[in-house]
Amino acid sequence: MQRFVQPALSIVIAVAVAWLVAFTVEILVRREQARSTPPVWVSLQRRCRASFRTTLTLAAILIALPSAGFNGPVVEVIREVLVLALIAAIVWLLVQLIRVGEDVALSRINVDVSDNRRARKIRTQVVLLRRVMAVVLVLIGAAAAAMTIPSVRAFGASFLVSAGVLSVVVGLAAQATLSNLLAGIQIAFTDPIRIDDVVVVNDEWGHIDEITLTYVVVRTWDNRRLILPISWFTTNVFQNWTRHEARVLGSVILHVDFTVPIDELRAEMYRLVQESPLWDGRDWVLQVVDTTPTTMVLRGLVSSADAPSNWDLRCDIREKLLIYLREHYPHTLPKLRADLSDGHQPRQFGDNSSAPDGTPRSTTPSRPAE
Repeated sequence: MQRFVQPALSIVIAVAVAWLVAFTVEILVRREQARSTPPVWVSLQRRCRASFRTTLTLAAILIALPSAGFNGPVVEVIREVLVLALIAAIVWLLVQLIRVGEDVALSRINVDVSDNRRARKIRTQVVLLRRVMAVVLVLIGAAAAAMTIPSVRAFGASFLVSAGVLSVVVGLAAQATLSNLLAGIQIAFTDPIRIDDVVVVNDEWGHIDEITLTYVVVRTWDNRRLILPISWFTTNVFQNWTRHEARVLGSVILHVDFTVPIDELRAEMYRLVQESPLWDGRDWVLQVVDTTPTTMVLRGLVSSADAPSNWDLRCDIREKLLIYLREHYPHTLPKLRADLSDGHQPRQFGDNSSAPDGTPRSTTPSRPAE
């Protein structure tokens, strides 16, 4: 019994020392966090605490295990398991450190401005690069873990002879994954879309809510989420309303009668946009852009600092213009017309009446549509 107490005690002491070191580091981080305002200390405390403790604990056990005096095949298996766990803990710690760097970088980017295109570009690149680095670290960790197992190492060496065939098979099997990964890297550097961009995808208007290495989340105006493969944005046509600037120019379409006083309606629209806090004070216009057999088509253009403001401004202008027409010029709202210029009155026939050619007529008298 005594020969197991001393080895176990050495392992417990090693673990206690590891926790003491971790506790000391946490105290120092909290002290620096209280002294200064940079977010790096807050992020370190929040993200790296558990992974740092786990890494130190596993490393301490592995260091103390040879001096504990345990031998046998079971101890060898335990040692291999601990090595794999330590590799996983180190990868976990490194990934969390990358997230700390992401937090620090994003904290210095201000997106709460009217023209935040450059800030959103940098933010998108930082997020995508963090994810690429995390994937690379996981792959390196998995390869390192596999190389610690003798059987797996021998199995991998036997495949080096047929590496060409294996690479072709793996490439064909992971074609979609690799294409999405390359598309994510391409989007990070070519900048076709950014987080919070206003886009129209498959006739759906929305914002870019999230960009990962495999898919993009588009949040529509009614808070639905469209999940699209990231490669879709490199192979399909879509609209990006905030590609060069956050400012948006939107249209208001009205169908009115031909007798509408356009100058008065234009003056009313100018008064409305001047009174609206959603207008950025730059562009507005009201023009006759088309006609139909029964109406005249007016298009008003108004500009705003961003897409949500422009949407609300367009709805507000459209509503108030319709109220103005209804109250001041109700006769200019769309109506149907009938031409009675030939002077003939509609004839009314009885139940058995018929046209001159003998075709039965309807019993309902015809009248001009109101």
